[in-house]
Amino acid sequence: MYKEAFNPSQIMMERYYEFHHTYNETPPLVEFHQHPFYEIFFFLSGNVNYIIEGRNYKLRPGDLLLTGNSDIHRPDIHPGRPYERIVIWLADDFFDYLQDFYGEDFTACFTDAALKDYRLIRPDSERIAHLKNLCFQMQQAKHSQERGSRALTTAYLIEFLVYVSRAYYDAPDSIQKDITENEKINQVITYINENITENLTLDELAVRFFTSKYYFSRQFKQFTGLSLYQYIMKKRLIIARNLLRAGSSVMDSCFQCGFNDYSNFLKAFKREFGQNPGSYSKTVHPGKTIEKENNHGI
Repeated sequence: MYKEAFNPSQIMMERYYEFHHTYNETPPLVEFHQHPFYEIFFFLSGNVNYIIEGRNYKLRPGDLLLTGNSDIHRPDIHPGRPYERIVIWLADDFFDYLQDFYGEDFTACFTDAALKDYRLIRPDSERIAHLKNLCFQMQQAKHSQERGSRALTTAYLIEFLVYVSRAYYDAPDSIQKDITENEKINQVITYINENITENLTLDELAVRFFTSKYYFSRQFKQFTGLSLYQYIMKKRLIIARNLLRAGSSVMDSCFQCGFNDYSNFLKAFKREFGQNPGSYSKTVHPGKTIEKENNHGI
């Protein structure tokens, strides 16, 4: 199969979906990130632990990971083996189209994985071979100039989604042993996500969860890879971005995600996503009138 150079931008350029087959001899450094689309990560080779929302998944070749538009994640890639993977990005619009056309919600496994906070799929060898073959066919069609190649790529992708969904619901319980997690940190993350607009300080959370704030701070960083402040900030900004994509105003997005200071929100959003929220909203909603931000120092 054709292999691409690694692109760290994590930006989707196509409207509905993208297919990337990437190979690295030397492990790339990938920062914690999130994106406004769904992702299927199909692991082919390497020595990789994948961190998603405080859980650390020890991957085996053939494993799949499901992430949505609110998940903070990063691969921890160790040297010694080539790092090869297939990544498929899927926009909300694509799933809306499938829902309208087939009457089936192909996001169900993503939603269930997020609710259970358990994103790993480990198919059996027969399914892995079938999924690899579908990826090969997708890639062949993607690079073909023959008539109908785009439609054929989409058809293979839909079949791929069907088999990923089946593999998710048939996943054995035995793969739990390859997950490193901390139950208290899991509870904290759940609490943060359910109370993101509240005043979430280290002192308040340490008291709520009956632990020393210094020990709690170290444990949180160990299992999530981020400090408590970094995690909360990223989560609030992800919510703001998703609200903007859904059509909310910049002001409403600011206060609905837990920021109390509008100016600080504008600066933090630009620092995280590379553009201010007004510009971002114009990008996803061309022609929409956006409230001005110039009076707030951005």
